[in-house]
Amino acid sequence: MKTVELSPYRPSSSGDLELARDACRRLGVLLGTDSSVDLRFQTRKAKRPESAPIPMAAFRMLVQILSEMGEGNAVTMVPLHREMTTQEAAEFLGMSRPSLLKLLELGEIRFRKVGKHRRVLFQDLVKYRKRSMSDRHEALDELAKQAQQLGLGY
Repeated sequence: MKTVELSPYRPSSSGDLELARDACRRLGVLLGTDSSVDLRFQTRKAKRPESAPIPMAAFRMLVQILSEMGEGNAVTMVPLHREMTTQEAAEFLGMSRPSLLKLLELGEIRFRKVGKHRRVLFQDLVKYRKRSMSDRHEALDELAKQAQQLGLGY
């Protein structure tokens, strides 16, 4: 299997943005509950179109990628089983590396050691982020409830 570079792809021109928006609009109407989509494609140099069936899950991902690109957002695909360095993990979570290391040592996020280095599975980072966001929403809901009970106008 080929190793894929995980650096983000950023649309490089307004033409790319418009192509992504148009493709997203046109392909988005095909999203459904079928198990697959028969994708037809043709390069400008090819004499006739080719086709290939792809799973609906992959098609949904393609439409989502086009949507993000159409908004000008950078897009990266990361396999859930990919191990990340602590620096990569910290950047994904939007925190400093020392803050991440504290979470690792407290057992908030699973990791393994490779020699002296820590490695974190991407799927464990995603789980932590979901759990963290859920905790924040619960805390905000509780604060809003208390503010209403105290008549603070929220």
